[in-house]
Amino acid sequence: MMHLLLGFVIALAVGLTGIGGGSFTVPALLLIVGLPAGEAVGTAFVFAGVLRLVAAPFYVFSRHVHSRYFRLLLTGAIPGLVLGMYALQVLAKNESSPAVIIVLGVLLAVSSSVTFVPRVQNPSFAGKNSHWLPWLAFPIGVESGFSSAGAGALGTVLLLNYSEMTPAQVVGTDLVFGLVLALIGSAVHWSFGSISTAILLQFLAGGIPGVLLGCGLAKRVPAHKLKTVVAVIAICAGLQLVWSGVRSLNSKNVSGTVRLASSASRSVRP
Repeated sequence: MMHLLLGFVIALAVGLTGIGGGSFTVPALLLIVGLPAGEAVGTAFVFAGVLRLVAAPFYVFSRHVHSRYFRLLLTGAIPGLVLGMYALQVLAKNESSPAVIIVLGVLLAVSSSVTFVPRVQNPSFAGKNSHWLPWLAFPIGVESGFSSAGAGALGTVLLLNYSEMTPAQVVGTDLVFGLVLALIGSAVHWSFGSISTAILLQFLAGGIPGVLLGCGLAKRVPAHKLKTVVAVIAICAGLQLVWSGVRSLNSKNVSGTVRLASSASRSVRP
């Protein structure tokens, strides 16, 4: 029941604001469910992909997806996505590695904090600098591949400042962009076997009605204020991951020191 409720709350936030999928799901899977890092990211990829798949038609049928900027984003982000997933697999071979937890926490906190970056878009700047989009989308792909997060908040900020699109087009284009990254990431993690099917199904049981309700209510609620709340909670969740990783790392170091001291004492005995 708890997993179903978590899925519902996360999906409701995604439907209302368009952000928070990976930023909420990964900390929940790590801190509450107790999945290892690689499995948490893989499960979050599939969960976020299904949520975006449900929400995408609301924006596609409203013609709020800009095909040119969508292609520019994917050109840079897909190579970064592959690199990020490879880095995660290398670092997460030790499933309890505190270093991976710390890196995930930092990435989630940083990607969520960009929600507070002020919009500096102007049409002439966007028209002259849109060719930078693939290069700027590359690190978004890397972070998304490593943590399953970033496509929502980072993609939105990028499009607001490097395109002349309306806010509705920015949200729609970024949502479909995140959907493609999630589908690719889901397929790769599925091939790796790094997905908890049982947990995923429980999250989806609550998540699908949650995202539908959120999309239905999106026009009736103050999205800007909600995004601020979602971003603050996601930052706190990322910092909690960092704290948990540091504590675990310190515990490992203390245990290692104790074992070395014990071995040394035994070796000097007559």
